Amino acid sequence: MSNFPSPPPVPQDRRFVLGQHLRLSILTSAEETDGRHDLSDVVLPGDAGTPLHLHTGYEERIWVVEGSLTVWAGPDTFTLRSGDFYAIPMNTPHTIKAGPEGARSLNITSPAAFAELIRRSGTPAHLATSETEWDMGLFQAVTEELGDIILGPPGATPADLPPADLEKLLAGRGSPDNI
Repeated sequence: MSNFPSPPPVPQDRRFVLGQHLRLSILTSAEETDGRHDLSDVVLPGDAGTPLHLHTGYEERIWVVEGSLTVWAGPDTFTLRSGDFYAIPMNTPHTIKAGPEGARSLNITSPAAFAELIRRSGTPAHLATSETEWDMGLFQAVTEELGDIILGPPGATPADLPPADLEKLLAGRGSPDNI
């Protein structure tokens, strides 16, 4: 067996948190790939979940490293475990929830966007404490700028969204506030 050196640690300026909900390290940024993709190492505590949402400007790919994630994407529901991979196409309503033991995943967005969302709306990890909260107002503003649409709170699934409402959103005739 070969002894390979360990990779260098992720620099401090690439590590962020969203309150107590998520820890993220940016492994590859948009600047390094001419915007083609980004790659993030994401850790969710047990039972943490995302709001129901969709991305109008990028695809999301998830590879589970540790723990488990349940993904509701369009009509599909899958529980991903270590080594499993799932791709979420643009304009697909989805939500993700970590299993009771939490989860660690590698997330790739193409073109690059998710790492930028967390970089701009998260708290640098070295400044975070056990009291650090998620700034939902800032998160929502950056989300909208990137073309993401929040469709419902954590716990809501695509099945909870009436198809006519989704069609209006994607046609640009509505927003979550007026559907």
